[in-house]
Amino acid sequence: MDDVSRALAAIEGGDPQGSEQLLPLVYDELRRLAAQRLAREKPGQTLQATALVNEAYLRLVGPDGDRRWDGRGHFFAAAAEAMRRILVENARRKGREKHGGGRRREQADLDDLGAGGAPQQILALHEALEAFAAHDATKAKLVELRFFGGLTLEQAAACLGVSLSTADRSWRYARAWLYAAMAGDDPGGKSERA
Repeated sequence: MDDVSRALAAIEGGDPQGSEQLLPLVYDELRRLAAQRLAREKPGQTLQATALVNEAYLRLVGPDGDRRWDGRGHFFAAAAEAMRRILVENARRKGREKHGGGRRREQADLDDLGAGGAPQQILALHEALEAFAAHDATKAKLVELRFFGGLTLEQAAACLGVSLSTADRSWRYARAWLYAAMAGDDPGGKSERA
């Protein structure tokens, strides 16, 4: 059992020292992932990688956090989900009329879209991802890990416990499905060929 797994087990067991032990072990990796997601952010944005990591960490191990993880991969998947929720909340806040929410919607380019995308694009991706999760939860989790967690395809495959070739097929399918949904087409009629 590695140090991260021991700290996670301590947190799950109710040890108050567990979260203090965990933070130094995962902080650099979470900060790197958050920085990758925010690298395309426009200058002058209020959300920084450190703030994103801190907020996500507090949501995970704070008093209201779930505190039950099945190891390192599950913890980082939960961190990716927490970062996604924070980014969506931030995009919604920016999308309000007070923050320029009256602007018209633009077509998203999924290859360039990330945490630094326009708030409307992030919200469109979030809505499409919610619908996709009802269609295929595992592939939706892969998208979440890649877009919002900043993981590479290899890292996401490891988190999900699938082979790289399966992750690659799932990634291509998910992207096509999301493109269709965000373009207003009916992706439900498509079938996966993999």
